[in-house]
Amino acid sequence: MSCGFLRDWDIHSRRRNPNMDCFISCLFELFFVCFKDVVLRSSSKGTVEAEPDGLVLVGKEDDIKNSQRITAKVNGREVVVFYHEGKFHALDSRCYHEGGPLNLGEIEDIDGQPCIVCPWHKYVITLETGEGLYEGINPLEPSPTPRWQSKGVKQRIHKVIVNNGNVYVSPPDLSVSFDSDYFADKYKNNGDLALKKKSNSQAAE
Repeated sequence: MSCGFLRDWDIHSRRRNPNMDCFISCLFELFFVCFKDVVLRSSSKGTVEAEPDGLVLVGKEDDIKNSQRITAKVNGREVVVFYHEGKFHALDSRCYHEGGPLNLGEIEDIDGQPCIVCPWHKYVITLETGEGLYEGINPLEPSPTPRWQSKGVKQRIHKVIVNNGNVYVSPPDLSVSFDSDYFADKYKNNGDLALKKKSNSQAAE
């Protein structure tokens, strides 16, 4: 017993059976759904697409290398990721001083260290450690010479992991606090909108 809709070609007429076209289309659709389900399952088990150790995927390695910097949300917190001289660095995106957007700042080599300079008030922050730097003198020296000195770690930095072409950032350890936490909380989840709403509500009062 033969099924007419399974005959793709009529041997004598060499004409396509329209029923077979529909059957093949259904097979392709079924295959796609099953294949997609397999990919999603394998991703959840820790393959290439999975996020290892609770890290947050922020972008593709090549994309960030090309753009040199991106901003991303890590657990609702705005983080800026820089690619500079072969290394990835991640910091809170808002300057610890008054919340300036560090993603718009310039990277400069200061005292042998790559630093981001806040575009608002020119505060200097090291990419490696998050230290705030300032140029000062020692008045006790016979001929005081300005030297770069550290204010201590002011900006929260975040661990960056590169795995299989993906770039991940670790969630912040909130058991330790930094000055930049204040503005990170202000801008959390809603970005600029968070401060604008607060300003508007204060003005209304």
